[in-house]
Amino acid sequence: MKVTEYGKYFVSLTFKTSHLIIFGGLFMTNKRTLKKSIKLICEELFAECVAVSLYSGKGHRDDAEALLFSIIKMQADFTSRISHPEPGMPAKAYFHDLREKFSAHATEIIDQINNL
Repeated sequence: MKVTEYGKYFVSLTFKTSHLIIFGGLFMTNKRTLKKSIKLICEELFAECVAVSLYSGKGHRDDAEALLFSIIKMQADFTSRISHPEPGMPAKAYFHDLREKFSAHATEIIDQINNL
């Protein structure tokens, strides 16, 4: 298991068992820290996908390219969602939901990387 600290968030990435767990403090420090955390997690996923596609020996180039595109799209989508929260929704609930959705999406991508 690989545990990395990004700002105030501790990320546990286990690619074999497909777990992605993001632990934050009781309060979100700021949007910048959350954006950095998302960027670094997406970078890790991107690098892992490239490594698996290069060293797997199987010819799934199209699948790997589509997966890399989805990682880039996920990073852009969640970063923009941090900057523009939904009006009328409490901030704490919005960012909690955002972290849950990001974790679920990243876990799905990890499963796809494992299947390459």
